Amino acid sequence: MFSRKPRRPKSPELLKAWESLDSGDIPGALRQLRSGTDSLPLAETALVVARAAGAAGFDDLEQAAEAVVAHPDRPQELYDYGYACVERGVSYLAVPALREALRLAPGSLAALRELVSAYEREERHGEAVEVLSAHDGELTDWPDRYLLVHNALMAGDLPLARRQHALLAPPEDDQWQFARTRQNRMLERAASAQGAGPVDRTDLRGWQYVLGGTVLGTLSPHGYSAGMTGRYAWLQDSYDQCLRGLLRLKAVLEAAGARPASVSLLPDRAGRVLGLAAAEVLGLPAVPFAPERADTVVVAYDLNDVDPEILGQLYERTPGQVLHEHASCWTDPPAVCADSVTLLHQSNTAPWAGLLRQTEDGGIERSAPDERPEEEIAADIVSADPTPEEGDDDAPADPDEALRAFVEAVRATWLQGERARLQSSGPVPSSRFM
Repeated sequence: MFSRKPRRPKSPELLKAWESLDSGDIPGALRQLRSGTDSLPLAETALVVARAAGAAGFDDLEQAAEAVVAHPDRPQELYDYGYACVERGVSYLAVPALREALRLAPGSLAALRELVSAYEREERHGEAVEVLSAHDGELTDWPDRYLLVHNALMAGDLPLARRQHALLAPPEDDQWQFARTRQNRMLERAASAQGAGPVDRTDLRGWQYVLGGTVLGTLSPHGYSAGMTGRYAWLQDSYDQCLRGLLRLKAVLEAAGARPASVSLLPDRAGRVLGLAAAEVLGLPAVPFAPERADTVVVAYDLNDVDPEILGQLYERTPGQVLHEHASCWTDPPAVCADSVTLLHQSNTAPWAGLLRQTEDGGIERSAPDERPEEEIAADIVSADPTPEEGDDDAPADPDEALRAFVEAVRATWLQGERARLQSSGPVPSSRFM
């Protein structure tokens, strides 16, 4: 008897992923699959995914992928596979399968909703808008048209979001009331932000406010026209930048007419350092954080480093509390939206955490962390130089007057609404759609 040789993918890109699995490198195989998967043969991709899922012990995904290998033209198998990919956190693998399932079963709202869910998790909001708009005549208000409005907002298309939002009837199911209220507030914030700027694709301060109710204090002067539009990529923070952020916070409070009575110190070292400096800059007493305290500024350096229990206390904030975060990660946003943020970064090192520097032999090393008492480091922040750094020639100016004008335009809607990070509530999960 002859034994049949195990099936292998033929596409060069998929063969690289297969070879990674030969060496037991599951993450490496998935990295190979991340780019270009949309155009690869579905059955061959599912073959690789089935092997990776089996090695990882994901029986549900392995079985769903094997079903697509056997029947790549059956919409139910494609849907089940796409659903399993979304559930297992590999939404990019779900997209081509769900797109094909929808093509084969064009009237399936379940396939449409799961495809939109996959697009949202991959932050491909423009494509979610396209597929929802293509099925406009089939959409229910909740969740479909709501999802169209949401993704239009996330994609930066305010006119479309407003038109579709006007068509939404009030939800009959109470589970959608929160989403309805949140969307109303987002559009209200958009209207107020347009009093200060265009809220177009380059208006980072405007969009940050629309999506999360956060006033962005400073804009990065680097890589503006390359797509950063005011965000930082890699950042080595400085005491100068910390002071500049606190002075911008002071300007925001003044322009909004907010008059806090204290600065609340979070218990982590970074929060205490920056909070002590904030108390000096704002001329307010520093007090320990208490969730019930009103009329106070709660100062965090990076909310991703704050204890989750305290983050939960900051979600339902007491009226009069203002949450300020200095360095907020835009690629991994915290669970709670701050009311004020100094800057957005992709990767950041605090100035007291040790600086990267070049050694005599040309290498790179990190200096030792600054372990001085918190009060001494805070004093260095207060005495720093807040002059903005020079950036690229095409970066627009960001004077204090522009920030004040923005806050004056949005002050009626600031400090209103939800505190959670913005995310779509998504479609109701379903295991079958036929």
